[in-house]
Amino acid sequence: MSTTEEPIQYDDAYSPEVGVGPHPLPWPQDECYDPSLLAEGDRRNVVDHYRYWTREAIVADLDTRRHGFHVAVENWGHDFNIGSVVRTANAFLAQEIHIVGRRRWNRRGAMVTDRYQHVRHHPDTASLTAWAAEEDLPIIGIDNLPGAVPLERTELPRRCVLLFGQEGPGLTEEARKHASMVCSIAQFGSTRSINAGAAAAIAMHAWVERYAEINTP
Repeated sequence: MSTTEEPIQYDDAYSPEVGVGPHPLPWPQDECYDPSLLAEGDRRNVVDHYRYWTREAIVADLDTRRHGFHVAVENWGHDFNIGSVVRTANAFLAQEIHIVGRRRWNRRGAMVTDRYQHVRHHPDTASLTAWAAEEDLPIIGIDNLPGAVPLERTELPRRCVLLFGQEGPGLTEEARKHASMVCSIAQFGSTRSINAGAAAAIAMHAWVERYAEINTP
């Protein structure tokens, strides 16, 4: 199946060419390859292993290796952060991304990685928590709240939902009520908080450090 994915777009005056050009002949015959990409080149934001593969083949391969954590973002007003979280979740191979609240969000920060992630929408936090209960997935809130346990000293569950609130207000009362625990991220400077997208990356990496199989070169 031919891909319709657009290449990466850069805003800088200098825009380096990314990816690879047309595949030299003879072409590989495996069905995972996209004939149009083999002919025209592959400029997508994918690792070299997936060059020239169809989007469907990439998603199918990722599905065999996805990790046990989900990522949920709750009612984010500064929704450019959602794209950043989706991109990081793709890098760390989350099971699913859950968007709570508004269905539409700014995909620019995702760098097209949302096409390789399973993205589920929930109209409100109650819907998310009901779904998590059905799946027997504990919800782990990430927020620097009174009574929160330090993420750096806490072992996250292997199967869980990492839930992040809107930047500024943080987790809603509904989210706090249903969270199995809330973890804080240690800070040492003068700022009251860190960027929500950065907090999500830190929490995901904490899970990866504990459970992921790290392949060393």
